[in-house]
Amino acid sequence: MSKQGTIIVVDDNKGVLSAVKLLLKNHFEHIVTLPSPITLPAALREENAQVVLLDMNFSSGLNTGNEGLYWLHEIKKIHPSPARRLFTAYADIDLAVRGIKEGATDFIVKPWDNARLIETLLSACRNSSKNKKRAEVPKTVSSMYWGESNAMKQLRTLIEKVAQTDANILITGENGTEKEMLAREIHALSARYRRDMITVDMGAITESLFESELFGHKKGSFTDAHTDRAGKFEAAHEGTLFLDEIGNLPYHLQSKLLTAIQSRSVVRVGSNEPIPVNIRLICATNCDLEEMVAKGKFREDLLYRINTIHIEIPPLRERKEDIIPLAQRFIDRFCKQYDKGNILLSTGAQEKLRTYPWYGNIRELEHAVEKAVIINEDGILSEEHFHFPRKVAAPATETSVSTLEEMELQMIQKAIEKCNGNLSAVAAQLGITRQTLYNKMKKFGL
Repeated sequence: MSKQGTIIVVDDNKGVLSAVKLLLKNHFEHIVTLPSPITLPAALREENAQVVLLDMNFSSGLNTGNEGLYWLHEIKKIHPSPARRLFTAYADIDLAVRGIKEGATDFIVKPWDNARLIETLLSACRNSSKNKKRAEVPKTVSSMYWGESNAMKQLRTLIEKVAQTDANILITGENGTEKEMLAREIHALSARYRRDMITVDMGAITESLFESELFGHKKGSFTDAHTDRAGKFEAAHEGTLFLDEIGNLPYHLQSKLLTAIQSRSVVRVGSNEPIPVNIRLICATNCDLEEMVAKGKFREDLLYRINTIHIEIPPLRERKEDIIPLAQRFIDRFCKQYDKGNILLSTGAQEKLRTYPWYGNIRELEHAVEKAVIINEDGILSEEHFHFPRKVAAPATETSVSTLEEMELQMIQKAIEKCNGNLSAVAAQLGITRQTLYNKMKKFGL
């Protein structure tokens, strides 16, 4: 069996130190024994320890455990990475609970069981090493393209300021402006970047499963609840929860979401016990929530709660200087993806891309470039490689329809306009599922 790393053992009983050192010598590469915690800060700075085994009492006649709790707190301040095990002759439940709250990861009572002590410390060492490796992983390179427009430069400045806080953020913008990508950028720039960002499409959750999906459920709470299950709030604990299409959440469910956000706790379906959650909340929508509030379709108190910081992503047609650089990035990406050589963008194609209104924004541009790269054969993208729907720039009409596809496109555009971009309502009006609607929008570059 290969030996693990370094462990620091702190105990005022020299007999205990000798016994522990003898017991662990075949399991750890380096064992540091300290008869007093006074020298512990120096040892933590000098030694790359994975585990600290700390006695709770050092003064004669005292058994309160306060000394151990104090040094436990100091360890966390000096060097938070080592796993911390408490060592005591007094099996006091309250003391154990206090120790765990202060950051201890286990509580070992003297006299100890040799096998259990070894397994506990080795497990702690392995977990500490894993956590250290996870902590050393650098932040991922951003895939966000900020652009050269003044609007995006101002947006970037704002994002860099608010990302470091835990303020609730509401991202608004048209379809295709990459609201989720911006949310991921905020998460990556935050102190929570080592944790997950959990994404929830609020328009895709059925009403009957809303509470189960977000808050979790207990086994047996309903027919298909075969096991206990954590919801999205719990999954996002210590990370970021991104609620996309928040404007599509039915009114009668909004109060339940508000309660969870306000209390920072959830109650699983079938349980009465609140579970605290520590999340950073980011929401996004293409709807005008203030207008929805005025119409009684969105709770005003919920809007205030999610809207501490409001970020509006400008549409692509309002930042034309970003169109060609974005197109070039997409060309490079798809050339690699489809094993194409270098492909150039002709002057005529550049002008065509600049003048097109891009009602589908960045997503539409991305799809247009991908299609052009796929069909290209001569290494130059010309105007002819970009085919846009004829009626996108103008309001759809019932006339001048020559193909079934054009008619379908016009119907979708009219429904989107009538429903103010609410895709759930659009799908319902057209008599199709949201997924079918997404597929058709992708097909037409919307």
